[in-house]
Amino acid sequence: MSTETIEFQAEARQLLRLMIHSIYSNKDVFLRELISNASDALDKVRLAAYQDKELGAETDDPHVELVPDAEARTLTVRDNGIGMTRDEVVELIGTIAKSGTAELLAKLQEAGDGDQARELIGQFGIGFYSSFMVADRVELTTRKAGTDGGVRWESDGEGSYTIADVADAPQGTAVTLHLKASDAEDQMHDYADRSVVRRIVKTYSDFITWPIRMTPEAPAEEAEDGENATPEPETLNSMQALWARSQKDVSDAEYAEFYRHVSHDWQEPLETIRLAAEGTFEYQALLFLPQVAPMDLYMRDARRGVQLYVRRVFIMDDCEALVPEYLRFVKGVVDAADLSLNVSREILQQDRQISAIRRRLVKKVLSTIGTLRDEQPEKYATFWEQFGRALKEGLLSDQDNQETILGVCSFASTHATDAPTTLAAYKERMKEGQEAVYYMTGDSRTAIESSPHMEAFRDKGYEVLLLTDPVDEVWVDAVEGFDGTPFRSIAKGQVDLETEADKEKAEEQKAEFAGLCEWMAGVLSDDVKEVRVSSRLTTSPACLVGDELDMTPTLEKMYRAMGQEPPKVQRILELNPSHPLVTGLRDTQAEGASDTLAESAELLHGMALLAEGGELTDPSRFVGLLSARLQNSL
Repeated sequence: MSTETIEFQAEARQLLRLMIHSIYSNKDVFLRELISNASDALDKVRLAAYQDKELGAETDDPHVELVPDAEARTLTVRDNGIGMTRDEVVELIGTIAKSGTAELLAKLQEAGDGDQARELIGQFGIGFYSSFMVADRVELTTRKAGTDGGVRWESDGEGSYTIADVADAPQGTAVTLHLKASDAEDQMHDYADRSVVRRIVKTYSDFITWPIRMTPEAPAEEAEDGENATPEPETLNSMQALWARSQKDVSDAEYAEFYRHVSHDWQEPLETIRLAAEGTFEYQALLFLPQVAPMDLYMRDARRGVQLYVRRVFIMDDCEALVPEYLRFVKGVVDAADLSLNVSREILQQDRQISAIRRRLVKKVLSTIGTLRDEQPEKYATFWEQFGRALKEGLLSDQDNQETILGVCSFASTHATDAPTTLAAYKERMKEGQEAVYYMTGDSRTAIESSPHMEAFRDKGYEVLLLTDPVDEVWVDAVEGFDGTPFRSIAKGQVDLETEADKEKAEEQKAEFAGLCEWMAGVLSDDVKEVRVSSRLTTSPACLVGDELDMTPTLEKMYRAMGQEPPKVQRILELNPSHPLVTGLRDTQAEGASDTLAESAELLHGMALLAEGGELTDPSRFVGLLSARLQNSL
């Protein structure tokens, strides 16, 4: 027998320390987590045995067994499921290979103890490690179905664990907790007490579809014929799948515990969604919207999708074919009636029934979000804060539901600083004669609101959407409009906010400044494609705008941050004909151009670039010119 002592991975060690020192107040949930793991193992062995008839797995009596021992102060959770190999034990228990581990630990260190830290733990999901909240030492014995040799793992949760080969391990996994000393005054949390175990299972795991049995307390009394009667294990759970029960027969608490089971989240769901269909395609679905986004929501290697069952038989976790990527935060179960039990992920991508179910699920989730927006604004605000950015990805990937997604989205706007607005509400407030939904993208609300592009819109009372999410830079170019009204960037193209009298004056100014614009276009030919008189400026001397199809400066920055150098975009410099600096340039240029005047044009372009948060091509030259100009003015 080969025995090794192995150090925990650093991240695992830190998380174990948090669990040992009781970061989570409700320690009862450790048993829920262990039973959930055992249930998953039973699901997997039944599927593996169906797919591989030569596997040799034992599937006659799949169950979870609980063995509390008050005298020895232990509690064992045993299943006869899929089990693990030695390598899988090291990988799954000794290491945390999840996305977002480093970010989690950094935030935990900031949070310290208390509710915030517990919420962060809940976002991550660390089921097995919760054992150390109640145990001084944990032993795990396991054998992978279809193999001969077993493995024993043991640790006190401090710095290392031992792992050894064992020859006589049964199929499945047994976790034995050597419980911490119990508080005599707190019998509700004595986990070697059978009544406590019974209560916890009924509270947290009643819906588990496999029998959860507790071994008899003591040998049965001698029967009348003199032989010992065989003690019967007690089955603790009802084994009724929640999605198959009538909605009126399921409590909110039961939904909450089922959500925790399928999501490995420690909180209650924000919203529960039930869906069923009969006829050509029969299925039942029980879905949930979480309260808090998981750590890996925006990470490429994050797992997504809902659990797929066929006639109550587990098929797979994370069935991506049922949920589009922009709804990857949705958790839950879909139970289809007519799929093959041997279906693969590849087949699911092409399956007509799966496609039909997916369309129904998407429409139901989006309609539920719309209902939250209309009827439960506080819940909707929580949802949008956590998942709005992900949902907007659907504007690019889901053309069929684009209008619906737009309808349930919210956006910051100049109308209010404390709450975002829907597009429907924006349209109700549009000024008479306004023909577009105005927006501007940027790094932050502050940057957009202080932009020169906002001046005329603010002056004339036009509402502008303030779009600051990275995805906003992309979808605004892919979506034509909302409910027949087009979107229009206030930082691109021409702006038409003038009255007829304003337009006449603008034509006069255009002619009046034509010479200056032509001259400046020549001086700045390396940087701008055109210089023209602006109708969008009221206080700033100049601003830079793009043509309708030009890439925005923020999008250019995003490409550079990803290591890609975008093609150079020459933009348009607009001049404020009412600003003294611009009229002074016009008058001086009319008298004859000079090197000093060319430097002034260069400075004006640099000021416009900085005003929008852009980056100067040659900052040292700009500072030198500005310093010289300031010195001459003293």
